[in-house]
Amino acid sequence: MKLDARRVEAFLRDPGSSRVVLLYGDDIGLIRERAARLAVSLAGSKDDPFRVTELERDTLANMALEVASPPLTGGRRVVRARDVGDAAVAAVQAVLAAAAGGFLILEAIGLAARSKLRVLIEQSADAVAIGCYPPDAAALGADIRLTMEANGVAIDADAVRWLETRLGSDRAVTRSEIEKLVLYAGPRGGVDMAAAQMVVGDLAGLSVEDALFAATAGDVVATDRSLHIAIGEGAAPVGILRAGLAHVQRLHRARLAMADGLGPAEATKAARPPVFFRREAAFRTALSSWGEPALMTACIRLADAERACKRTDAPADTICCGVILGLAQRAAASIRR
Repeated sequence: MKLDARRVEAFLRDPGSSRVVLLYGDDIGLIRERAARLAVSLAGSKDDPFRVTELERDTLANMALEVASPPLTGGRRVVRARDVGDAAVAAVQAVLAAAAGGFLILEAIGLAARSKLRVLIEQSADAVAIGCYPPDAAALGADIRLTMEANGVAIDADAVRWLETRLGSDRAVTRSEIEKLVLYAGPRGGVDMAAAQMVVGDLAGLSVEDALFAATAGDVVATDRSLHIAIGEGAAPVGILRAGLAHVQRLHRARLAMADGLGPAEATKAARPPVFFRREAAFRTALSSWGEPALMTACIRLADAERACKRTDAPADTICCGVILGLAQRAAASIRR
């Protein structure tokens, strides 16, 4: 079934008799956060090696077996399957058909309402589908104020409005930036416009934006130059990849708006967070160069790259630059056709 937004928090604390949950949408940070909360609720930890198993795309065939395997330490097994899509339908059907007591968490970027996987979960009595999308400006502003208040930090209304235009596309990025502001202000401190722009809108961040808009518009040379500037100014590869994911997710939402009848210019104006006017031309070019499936693939590659930066010995700078430049080369090839 599809879970009402008002019941999500209660479900994350106690999923009851449900055996499968599908977390889908554009906000990958929120998807990951909710998956981790469910793992903690069910297994007491998000990374207990005896009770929590993570499956990558190339191991989805083992899904039913993993869900059915009882943990050595007792309790309920939790299986997290990342970046799933309609190709996982048969494996999920096998899980639902079995009487295993494990719990399956499916993490999917995007998924249209007509997706076979969404239809399967929404029509199953012991499975739940939860949409994970960026908040609107009002909800984001309220979240910023509440977080600041909880940490004893005051924040100006102008600073909140400015942050609403910079944050919100990805829960993990938003949380990280708000935490930076809280740390900067300190207990009983305050955040004004100058502080918000200094902490969140640094020069490295501007270079990262240059690189990302150039990449999705197919400008390989500008992408390479801006990436090197951003890294030289201190931008972390994981931060660049997360910003890249947020950027591609915004393009994806705009493409969906075009599918509903908006033109590229209208979709650009309606994009959230708003597109800075000097970058609108690059954004429109990207909308003309990228289709919805290609944007979904780009999201998955960016998420995989972030994971590789954390889990492999390969240089993070090399992984990051390779993926972002790959986006630029793909867009350039599309424009030439």
